Amino acid sequence: MKHNGESLKLASYEDLFKNEETRLEEQQERVQMIAIAEMDDFPNHPFHVCNDEKMQDTIESIQANGVLVPAIVRPKENGRYEIVSGHRRRHACMAAGIAEMPAIVRKMTDDEAIIIMVDSNLQRETILPSEKAFAYKMKLDAMKRQAGRPLKNNCGQVVPNYFGKKSVEVLGEQVGESYKQIQRYIRLTELIPDILEMVDEKKISFNAGVEVSHLRKEEQQQLMELMDYGECVPSLSQAQRLKKASTENRLTKEVIAEIMSEDRAADIKLTLGGSKIKRYFPRDYTPKQMEQVILNLLEHWSKEKQS
Repeated sequence: MKHNGESLKLASYEDLFKNEETRLEEQQERVQMIAIAEMDDFPNHPFHVCNDEKMQDTIESIQANGVLVPAIVRPKENGRYEIVSGHRRRHACMAAGIAEMPAIVRKMTDDEAIIIMVDSNLQRETILPSEKAFAYKMKLDAMKRQAGRPLKNNCGQVVPNYFGKKSVEVLGEQVGESYKQIQRYIRLTELIPDILEMVDEKKISFNAGVEVSHLRKEEQQQLMELMDYGECVPSLSQAQRLKKASTENRLTKEVIAEIMSEDRAADIKLTLGGSKIKRYFPRDYTPKQMEQVILNLLEHWSKEKQS
């Protein structure tokens, strides 16, 4: 079939070049201004956004200079965007009354997004144990999925992509922690929220929290109730005994109470500031001499009380 020369037009070299240029430009990442109202939080984001002094500094900086570091977002199917990095900046913009902020729009898989989200937030100066716990768990799971290994009971398996190293070892190298410390942090995700909050607030030591995480959820709840009632927290040795009793399936309410009542005297710490007691002693008295006088007075007081 013959075609009329006027009806058949071949694309010129210039048109082809422009189309290819446009296509490549569309693939390149660039900073865009995106409405804050169109941004959604990252699912199960493990890092807290707090209205603390540092947040106030961020708000004032944005009011004066704008957002200097763009957020990273990924497009969603509904036309909205999911924040991968930039939750604090978005919060500061909202507080400052700013309607949009610069962001890099990047298409990425769920696991790629998780890894970028965790890595960008681990740069913070202060990170709570609970934040590290869930962040390390999310990233480790993502690393395993990327390597094509099943998640369940896989923290010790060797991942081929990491040249014979275990995935948890690679994660440890990336974040500057030993792999055993990574595992200890991830153990904290097994704590009930009330006890995990006490670890964050340093009411329970990190190591004691790791030991308590081995208790069943109902056992942890019983422990929490006893801590509330008795205004006490487990020491490391007590937490280890609680774990041992749980492993042996003999951790009842009575056993928890018995363990928590032990070593109470050893856990009592009393600090007397020098300014409070120094005025009662001669100037040349050493701290050791002051301590001995106080103990002698307490001994005398105790004997009088008994008599």
